[in-house]
Amino acid sequence: MTHLETLHDTPVLVFEAEGPKLDEHSVNDVLSEAWSADATWLAIPLERLAPGFLDLKTRMAGEVIQKFTNYRVGVAFVGDVTPWTGASTSLRDFVRESNRGRAVWFVLDRAEFEARLADTCASAT
Repeated sequence: MTHLETLHDTPVLVFEAEGPKLDEHSVNDVLSEAWSADATWLAIPLERLAPGFLDLKTRMAGEVIQKFTNYRVGVAFVGDVTPWTGASTSLRDFVRESNRGRAVWFVLDRAEFEARLADTCASAT
C-alpha cells in the first residue's frame, strides 16, 4: 500500500511496511506508480526490500537504485541498516556514499528523511 504526501513542496510516494517486496523485477511497477502519482521521491521502509537486497553481491540494490537514478526519482530507504552495515564494510561504504548525495538515502526514520528533504529543498532554491 502507498499514499502520496507533499513534504516541503515535494510529492513523496510513501510505502507502507506491508506489501510486495522491492527487487529488480518489481522496480518498474514502483516507477509506474510514482509517475502515476507525479511523485519525485519515494519513501520505502526496509521491510519492503526483497531478501538479499542489502547483500551487495546480489547486485539487486545497484540495479534498483540505478533505475531510480536514471529516471530522476529520489528514494529514501527508511529503517535501521546497522545490522547489515555492521556485517559488511562494502555496504557500510555504499550507504555512506549514498547519503552524501541528493538522490538516494538510507535514513533511520521518517523524521530524518523529512529533515534531509527540507535541507535539500532549501539548498535548491
